[in-house]
Amino acid sequence: MSSGIAIKLFLLYFNLYQERDINFYQSHEFTFNGFTMPYKFLTPHFKTDDDVPLIIFLHGSGERGTDNIKQLTHGGKFFLDATKNKKFNSYVIFPQCDNNYRWSSHKIDPWIEDDYSKNISLSLYGDMVVKLVEDLIENHNIDRNRIYIMGLSMGGYGTFDFTSKRPDLFAAAVPICGGSNLDILQNAINIPHWIFHGDLDPVVPVQRSRDAFNFLINKKSHHKYTEFKDVYHNSWENVFEEGKFLKWLFSKSKN
Repeated sequence: MSSGIAIKLFLLYFNLYQERDINFYQSHEFTFNGFTMPYKFLTPHFKTDDDVPLIIFLHGSGERGTDNIKQLTHGGKFFLDATKNKKFNSYVIFPQCDNNYRWSSHKIDPWIEDDYSKNISLSLYGDMVVKLVEDLIENHNIDRNRIYIMGLSMGGYGTFDFTSKRPDLFAAAVPICGGSNLDILQNAINIPHWIFHGDLDPVVPVQRSRDAFNFLINKKSHHKYTEFKDVYHNSWENVFEEGKFLKWLFSKSKN
């Protein structure tokens, strides 16, 4: 065997089997209109010149801040492992929302304002995420037809808000233990949603996800809903443990 072939085989083996830890996420900041948003960025495990999907993960209210690490608390390890499967090769971003701000521009239980149904604009941090995504598309080999968004709790609300206000961006969405502004959810019916919630959730009532799913499924049949029995607010643990959503997610494309 030639030394060149041996080196290529070694690099292939190293790429396939190296252990990745949380340090594989790159730390960056994105500044827009005088505000700075930290974010973690995971590049594809398998290097390629082909365009690959982008996953956007929106954390919950407990992970807000500016430390650029807490947002990896839920899902960070999952995507490190999952993207080692060549079928799920992708970019992943975990933006971090500052304290006292939200991903969505309306509040529901207890994130609701009286005029939320009239607000059709993205929140400050929602707008920054969109600008960040547009910047990443320009500078990386991201497949514009396979941009996926998901999030939990506050991020679940944010996921619905993004698909309702920027439906042109996304190929599929996974809102976990969140809720939607039904007045604008009509805009999101063409984006397949797989909604998850625990039936005993004391923080975000499960009826919020039921209502969103019932609205969506009456418009289009490509939406899914999973309700975990005897599960509280931490239903994301079930979602990550099963991991079934990834195969479904990566099967979706805008064209």
